[in-house]
Amino acid sequence: MTDTAAPAAPLHHTPLHALHLRLGARMVPFAGYAMPVQYAAGVIAEHKHCREAAALFDVSHMGQLRLVGADAAAALETLVPVDVVDLAAGRQRYAFFTNATGGLLDDLMIVRPDAVAAPAFGDLFLVVNAGCKDADTRHLQTHIGHRCTVVPMPERALLALQGPQAVGALARLNPAAANLAFMSGAMFELAGAACFVTRSGYTGEDGFEISVAADRAVMLAEALLAQPEVKPAGLGARDTLRLEAGLCLYGHDIDETTSPVEAGLTWAIQKVRRPGGARAGGYPGAAVIERHLAGAAPSKRVGLQGLERVPVREGTALVDGHGHKLGTVTSGTLAPTVNQPIAMAYLPLDHAQPHHEVYAEVRGKRLPMRVTPMPFTPHRYRR
Repeated sequence: MTDTAAPAAPLHHTPLHALHLRLGARMVPFAGYAMPVQYAAGVIAEHKHCREAAALFDVSHMGQLRLVGADAAAALETLVPVDVVDLAAGRQRYAFFTNATGGLLDDLMIVRPDAVAAPAFGDLFLVVNAGCKDADTRHLQTHIGHRCTVVPMPERALLALQGPQAVGALARLNPAAANLAFMSGAMFELAGAACFVTRSGYTGEDGFEISVAADRAVMLAEALLAQPEVKPAGLGARDTLRLEAGLCLYGHDIDETTSPVEAGLTWAIQKVRRPGGARAGGYPGAAVIERHLAGAAPSKRVGLQGLERVPVREGTALVDGHGHKLGTVTSGTLAPTVNQPIAMAYLPLDHAQPHHEVYAEVRGKRLPMRVTPMPFTPHRYRR
């Protein structure tokens, strides 16, 4: 018997690892990978460049899977409260896996690729979170593997080109890509590589996510970085951008204990899957989620704006004017675009009204914060 700690598992590298080092990235462990948190310019500069021009993110740690089989859409609907069956070819949809208590196992993106133009991407193409991808794969194989084939795609990298000038940069590599509509996906040749491109992202800006063969990822990234608008950005800027956009980070703002109704994600549950709809229910936790839809959710995810210029970080306790605990901050930062402290948290419904004030306990002080609508900065998707 020994008290020597077991050696940590070696970190995985994305196909762009050597390029990150060459670009001067500061690498950190994230979801089992060595990932760039920032480059020499720093998080704030990268954040602002994405808002003003275009930023390139390596998101190859995310999980990419395809579901193959004529029954794939109906099968997937048994695991998500989202309309998959009616998803048109070439269209993308946000979804989430639920558990028996109505909590969220993960959130994900679903695309129905065009069967003729993109046969290699199956009947459905999924992108799931890095920290959940192994569990998600097992979940899919266990519950619907008898109805369709679940195929992980570790041979592919994933790049995110985000910002108001992303479309111009991408169009130089293939002008047709500029015609892609928001929340749709199609095959394009970029820098000599066959890529599956969706017009979507995680920053609140217009942008694209690009699935490319791992052995062509560096070539594509270099071609994009050669465009005058494009600079690299790391996880730090990705986090501040998504928080300003009011977007949830799994494991922080949503998890197995939060329902999609509490999380403010009811917009993603289409009418056909709600009570009275043609395909209502039939997914894990449906009874709980339907009760929450009817008004029984005990709390609500809200945006908070700090009234003093002190960052309020994840894990900070929130109290009322009498010191009674109300909740905990799930994400928080001093927002570069908004130039104010912002945060997200879950509050009881009677404290979740706009303009209501609560207090964050930071280093022995109570800092006032005001409930505010999200997003904190307007989305600029190309509708």
